[in-house]
Amino acid sequence: MSSVPSKELVVKPNPKKERRYKVNISSPEFTCLCPMTGQPDFATIYISYEPAEYILELKSLKLYLWTFREEGCFHEAVINQICDDLAAVLKPHHLEVKGDFLVRGGISTNVVAEYNEP
Repeated sequence: MSSVPSKELVVKPNPKKERRYKVNISSPEFTCLCPMTGQPDFATIYISYEPAEYILELKSLKLYLWTFREEGCFHEAVINQICDDLAAVLKPHHLEVKGDFLVRGGISTNVVAEYNEP
């Protein structure tokens, strides 16, 4: 696997399908661009999920998150996009994606998106 940013999220078989458990991931170096100013926005991304059939391969997550460094996106949009993309490949029992964005212009933003299996 290369170290080039990529939208491909890789999953692996869940090694303990018979048990419900949580996986918590944080990425404290997330960046994207403000679509209004083109300035960088910095955040910590928190991902918590209960795997069903699959678990997430972490290097692919890192490369996926890197792709947003050059994209202009509102905080609400990027967190919902990450949630949608993860839910599509993981098909988890439950998934929560939280973006804790640093202060910009005197305002900080915290966005949470959730997915629950149908």
